[in-house]
Amino acid sequence: MSKEKVKVETNGNEMITTRKFNAPRKLVFDAHTDCKHLENWWGPREWPLSYCKMDFRVGGKWHYCMKGPEGMESWGMALYKEIKAPEKLYYEDYFADKDGNLNKEMPSTMIKTHFEEVGGTTIVKSSAVYRSKEDLQKVLDMGMIGGLEETMDRLDEYMETLLAAK
Repeated sequence: MSKEKVKVETNGNEMITTRKFNAPRKLVFDAHTDCKHLENWWGPREWPLSYCKMDFRVGGKWHYCMKGPEGMESWGMALYKEIKAPEKLYYEDYFADKDGNLNKEMPSTMIKTHFEEVGGTTIVKSSAVYRSKEDLQKVLDMGMIGGLEETMDRLDEYMETLLAAK
């Protein structure tokens, strides 16, 4: 695993994360866009992906579930707004239920992720914009940063596995 760590900044209602991966941009992008990859790295270690169904296209959806300790579940729904492979991926992310109904009581976020290739490595920079500073604080209080750090570490480990298999 690389020694890179995710850099997290907050500004008002926005959280910006940046992380470098020792893998080609196309591979890192593909890992974000297909359930066969996401099932190997999405979510913190104790909250891995247990369900993944994706219609990867503008206007499409990604319905997913992370299963935590003692069988707790956290369902989500991403609605794809813009895709330009392998450069950028924009989607609105919601808490949801197992039937795909959006939970409007919980914070939603507009996520804009950019993938930049730099000399064989890839810098992934994401901007997560919430409706309010309070909504951002709510997810931070839920442990978002720790979960994000573990998720990015898992992606890094998965990239190493894929590259070693080539």
